[in-house]
Amino acid sequence: MRLLVKANVDTERANEAIRSGRMQEMLKETMERIKPEAAYFGPLDGHRTMLLVVDLPDSSLLPPTLDSLYTELNAYVEVTPIMNLEELQRGLAQSG
Repeated sequence: MRLLVKANVDTERANEAIRSGRMQEMLKETMERIKPEAAYFGPLDGHRTMLLVVDLPDSSLLPPTLDSLYTELNAYVEVTPIMNLEELQRGLAQSG
């Protein structure tokens, strides 16, 4: 299951991590654990935000995959199922 993970990072927590020098290490650890197909970072809705494309073989992997976003960055996380073009075409072929 391919997902778009939008994580709005808590400003106070991010500022603290940046000042302490821990932010780069936290991001590296998070990316190694989540293993996103794509990762983008920037301001969105007034918050530091991560947009990650993640492909999980099973929905039971959501908690261990995303937990560090909550615990380490106090992030507000939204998860949206998404498809690439090939997957969309397969789905459309089945609905006709």
